[in-house]
Amino acid sequence: MRHAELRERVFEANLGLVEAGLVVLSFGNASGIDRDARIVAIKPSGVDYATLRPEDIVLVSLDDGRVVEGTGRPSSDTPTHLVLYRSFPEVGGVVHTHSVHAAAWAQARREIPCLGTTHADHFHGPVPVTRWLTDAEIQTDYEAHTGRVIVERFAEAGIDPTDVPACLDAGHGPFTWGATPHEALVNAIVLEQVARQAIHTLAIEPGTGPIPPSLLDKHFRRKHGPAAYYGQPASVDQPRP
Repeated sequence: MRHAELRERVFEANLGLVEAGLVVLSFGNASGIDRDARIVAIKPSGVDYATLRPEDIVLVSLDDGRVVEGTGRPSSDTPTHLVLYRSFPEVGGVVHTHSVHAAAWAQARREIPCLGTTHADHFHGPVPVTRWLTDAEIQTDYEAHTGRVIVERFAEAGIDPTDVPACLDAGHGPFTWGATPHEALVNAIVLEQVARQAIHTLAIEPGTGPIPPSLLDKHFRRKHGPAAYYGQPASVDQPRP
């Protein structure tokens, strides 16, 4: 993939966060990866979305995080993104926000249960939450450890990151991912929606439990996997998001 194309995709994903109302000021970031070149493109740190341009997107090495192209400093969350890319080889894009409802679940340190089919259409089970970072992890290599506890949570629970492309970092906020930066953006939008729905559902009926496993499987599998039948067949002529 050409670097200009990767930058453009990541730029569009970052603007998509603003359009979806998932970020304020300079909060949040989106990234994308060219795995063949082992290059990650990510939003520069602290840059206002209103002034962001495709050429501002910073390119860093997947292997060691050094800046390969770009004059700005990459997002402070870059080490977290790099850990996710190294650990989840299917991932092509990562998004981090502080969106209100998803961040509220992260701050409460509660996973988001699958209470309905909106959730099941995109996440095959509850959206997990990490443990607290230790004092040593906070003081040393904080951002990388933020990624490591996400990977740790998925490994401990045996969760497939393609089945549940999201995690809540305890006390911090949500991370989502997908095959492309656009897909990671879509998952961030959906995550905020289901987080909000879950809050309202539990406010109406605090005893509400998860939907039956058969309904969860039906809704997830009809949109994902080899037997999926939701939507239109993919066309080789369709532009890639």
